[in-house]
Parts: sequence; structure tokens; C-alpha cells
Amino acid sequence: MRYLILLLSGLLLPAKIALAADNSWQPLFNGKDLTGWDTEMMNIPDKSWDVPGLQRDATGNYTEPLGKNRDPLHVFTVTNLDGGPVIHVSGQGFGVMMTTAMFTNVHIRLQIKWGDLKWSKKIGKPFDIGLLYFCHSEAGLADRTWPRSFEFQICQNEFGDLYALASQITVLARLDGKLWRYDSAGTNTLFLQKPPIGNHCAHIVDAEKPKGEWNTLDLITFNGDSIHVVNGQVVMRLHNAQRLDGDAPEPITSGKICLQTEGGECFFRNVEVQPITEIPAEFAEPKI
Repeated sequence: MRYLILLLSGLLLPAKIALAADNSWQPLFNGKDLTGWDTEMMNIPDKSWDVPGLQRDATGNYTEPLGKNRDPLHVFTVTNLDGGPVIHVSGQGFGVMMTTAMFTNVHIRLQIKWGDLKWSKKIGKPFDIGLLYFCHSEAGLADRTWPRSFEFQICQNEFGDLYALASQITVLARLDGKLWRYDSAGTNTLFLQKPPIGNHCAHIVDAEKPKGEWNTLDLITFNGDSIHVVNGQVVMRLHNAQRLDGDAPEPITSGKICLQTEGGECFFRNVEVQPITEIPAEFAEPKI
């Protein structure tokens, strides 16, 4: 039986004990602070922002990103909303909060609700963040990119989409116009950041709730496969996750978890994890 792989430097519980090796749900957010998470701000801040302690050049432009666990803009904070504690992501800048622990064969569950602030200068750009899993690099290593991982997309009208980030994974999919879409009757299609297919696969059904309501997301990872679930509906099944940072593709079955900030305000609550030894029955693939 595989359980959570806990790094000594990243124990999640206040009492400094490991997560229980059973089927109980365990919190990844303690409701008080961001213990168990590191933050990483990847982009160089806009010159119009007031960033205490960050150096500017002669033209007023900032010269470096904020980097790891340096958050003077308070992008990732803890507050209260709708009667309970939440993680507040302001959306200012591009970055992640990443677990200090690694996970193998787990059920991740959380709730997300959009705020009102937008930092993007693109008119009409939707609120956009993501849940990254099987993360196996730091953020911002090359050209301030996201960590090597797979993205459970959390974007208006795209809840549950896939983006394979410097990694590759197989999905049953069909071509829907110019867009590849998950379809259980489709063909095995490999998604990675190369043409002609690319790294984006769209969900099969739109299960997102209207703005202002909480959405519940479930992510199942088991033996390198994964399932994206939005408000109780399976919107994609993915298979054979592989890392691409070696001489040849290699299977990946564990990694860290990230929550993004990508230009729009949001809130997270009830972030929790459950070790599994099989796909939960309610999300198992129907037998034919």
C-alpha cells in the first residue's frame, strides 16, 4: 500500500506528526496560516505596482521576480469568508503556492470561489487559475515558467481542462473543430507542448457553477492515472502520466500539489487529501 510521502521539512499538521496512514481525510489547509505550503512569485512585477524592498532600474522597471516565500504584496493570505477560514489569492502576478509534501495515490478535494479583482490588462479575459499535480520541479526555473506538472484547469468555461506542462499524458479525445476534447469513445491521444496536438485537452461537460457560488473539485491520482471531477461530474480521465526531464519519458506517479495565481482573485476552502488504494467507487470507470 502506498501512502503519502511526507518530506521532513514539510509536515502539514500543527502537532508535527505525519498524516495518518489510513483512509481518513486530512486537511492541507489548517485554517490559520499557510503552514505546509511554499509560495513562489515567478514574474517580474509591473512597474506600476509598489513592491517594498524590490530593486528598480533607472527607468523604474523592477529587475527581478519576487521568488520563493517572498510575498510583500500579500498575494497568498488567510482570511474569513462565508462563515469560515479561506485561502485568499489576490491574483496579482503569476505564481504558485506549492505543498512541501509529495503525494502518491490520493484523492484531493477543495472548493473554489471567484472574487472580483482582475489584474489582467486584457479586456474580457476570464478568471483563470489552476490546480497543478504531479509537480516535479520548482516554479520559475526556466523563463519564469510553471513547474513541470499537469494542470487541472480552473478557468471560467474551462473547469477541468488539461494542460500538460513540460510533461506528457494520454487522454481519450476527439477533434472538436480546432479543439481537442475528452471523449470516452475517442482515440488515445498524447498531449504535450509540441505540435501538432499540443498540451491542451478540453473537458467533456461544463459543470461549473455561476460566479459567486462555490465549486467543489475532486482530483484522483492513482498509479499515474488521474480523474478530473467538477461538482460531482467526471469531466476527464487521463492515463500514463510521464515526466520529460530525462533522456527519455519516464512514468510519474507522485509529486507536489500547487494552486496558482494568474491575474484573477479567488478563494479556496476545505482543501483536503485522502490516501487511496483504488479509484473511489463513485468515480470509477463504468463497466461495459
